[in-house]
Amino acid sequence: MRIALYQPEIAGNVGAILRLGACLNTGVDVIEPTSFTWSEKALARSGMDYAHVVDVTRHVDWEAFKSAVGGRIVLLTTRGGVRLDAAEFRADDVLLMGSEGSGVPEAVHASADLTVRIPLAAGMRSLNVAVAAGIALAEALRQTRGWPS
Repeated sequence: MRIALYQPEIAGNVGAILRLGACLNTGVDVIEPTSFTWSEKALARSGMDYAHVVDVTRHVDWEAFKSAVGGRIVLLTTRGGVRLDAAEFRADDVLLMGSEGSGVPEAVHASADLTVRIPLAAGMRSLNVAVAAGIALAEALRQTRGWPS
């Protein structure tokens, strides 16, 4: 199982997701470009000190990522067709998170093997990308018995 970030914009979110990946033994793919310099101090403060233990792969663009991915692409989106609590995850899934400001383009959305939404209270728009990644990863690891021992 892996987490993929599509053109992330906020270094702190990437740092938090790197920390999540390190702590739960889950690789992280970063689909560039990013809106920040990879070595930015904000990234370091929120998780880059975990970079030496997390498997991070940076991809120059969507096509490079697509050609490298091994499992299903499971897009977490507010327009997801399946609720998180009804989704069936596989151990080789890649949980794709869109950029903070714009999500993913329609072509990326259409190429996902599965689109999943996290149910929210009425009137709420969306969760922070790092929070959503943690919630989705927890459910996926629970289903696949992938939690670290």
